[in-house]
Amino acid sequence: MLMPVYAIRIERAFCAAHSLRLRGEVEPVHGHNWIVRVEIEGPALDDDGLLCDFHAVEAEIDAIIAPFRNQNLNAVEPFDRVNPSAELLARHIGDALRERLPASVRVASVGVREAPACWAIYRPEP
Repeated sequence: MLMPVYAIRIERAFCAAHSLRLRGEVEPVHGHNWIVRVEIEGPALDDDGLLCDFHAVEAEIDAIIAPFRNQNLNAVEPFDRVNPSAELLARHIGDALRERLPASVRVASVGVREAPACWAIYRPEP
């Protein structure tokens, strides 16, 4: 018998610049209006009928992305050492959020949009 899975999706936004290293070349610094879309899932609801409080998850995501707001990602940890790609940004957010969530839920996916119609998706292992 399959277990039910409940999911919630939270979307946040921030502005930041970056400069990627592509095939050994460094592109010019340029800015984006980044969108972060996080999906949390779990098998059960709490006594209030919630998987997880939207506001609590929003606050955790906001805390994770706060250092990036209106910054050059290349100058902010960990991207001062790691290429600030949308894929690595999604992984960073997902891994940081996983440590902040209750054990009863998991990060199913983190999507990062750096340009219209251009999303990078990270799906952590269960």
